[in-house]
Amino acid sequence: MMKRRQFITLLGGAAVAWPLAARAQQTAMPVVGLLSAGSRASGAQVTAPALRKGLAEAGYVEGTNVLIEYSYADGQYDRLREMATDLSRRPIAVLVASPTPAALAAKAVTATLPIVFAVPDDPVKLGLVASLARPDSNATGVSFLLSDLGTKQLGLLRELVASASRVGLLVNPNNENAEAITSDLKSAAAGIGVEIIIVRAADSSEIEAAFAALVSNKVHALVVGTDPFFYTRRVQLTTLATRHALPAVYNVREYAEAGGLMSYGSSLTETYRQVGAYTARILKGAKPSDLPVVQSTKFDFVINLPTARALGLTVPPMLLATADEVIE
Repeated sequence: MMKRRQFITLLGGAAVAWPLAARAQQTAMPVVGLLSAGSRASGAQVTAPALRKGLAEAGYVEGTNVLIEYSYADGQYDRLREMATDLSRRPIAVLVASPTPAALAAKAVTATLPIVFAVPDDPVKLGLVASLARPDSNATGVSFLLSDLGTKQLGLLRELVASASRVGLLVNPNNENAEAITSDLKSAAAGIGVEIIIVRAADSSEIEAAFAALVSNKVHALVVGTDPFFYTRRVQLTTLATRHALPAVYNVREYAEAGGLMSYGSSLTETYRQVGAYTARILKGAKPSDLPVVQSTKFDFVINLPTARALGLTVPPMLLATADEVIE
């Protein structure tokens, strides 16, 4: 007969072993690491749900047969290299990195861990892949080309504010894409006689100072450059633009939904759904080097009519007709 003390000892051992076994079973699921240059709050609204949707469409449901480790830099780009290093040392199967600052940090710390990126820039020029068709790298993903939209965005501003001869451009100096965005918009402006006034901001107080500079320079309209920190501060940006009576164009629809005058660019929801789909393919055994970089082909144009009225602008019927969505 088993003695009572022996029984208690065995029972206690089982109690300890059970959660260990449960944790072991849980960690046996593949783990996806998400490295984002933006904020957790913004990620929870659009990008993370779209990523999970793409995974789910391929049979991977978070908490059921895949785990996701979330890591957000909240606009502090100097933290990304350390965060990427930390994630690369964990037992993760795929590292999702977005946008450009996070993708570059991930690529810098690992040449072996599969990376799926979402960047608004040319990944070949960034050095993330050898070519779009054949990445020849541990990285692949989606290029949603928001940084090359200056010509179209400037044209939309001029259709709405025909007299705009001095246009401001807001960029984040800590983002590697600032120079490319500036060059693109200046090239577009040169052909139509528009002067571009560059202002820079890397935190909330600098955004306030940038708008003060725009006002002192008497700009007629504003283009807000692509940047994850700006995206997290979209309410501040759209509020300041309206307060200072500055017609502004942004790169994704969430700005227009937050009160911005208009936006033109790719859909973040579709971009990150595709990132989820590629992540799932790698989890099933595909190699990043065999997956061509996906390029966005659909761009959404959104106009916010209440904001136009607040700015004293009448939107031409032809411009309204070309919009994919008009916020009433």
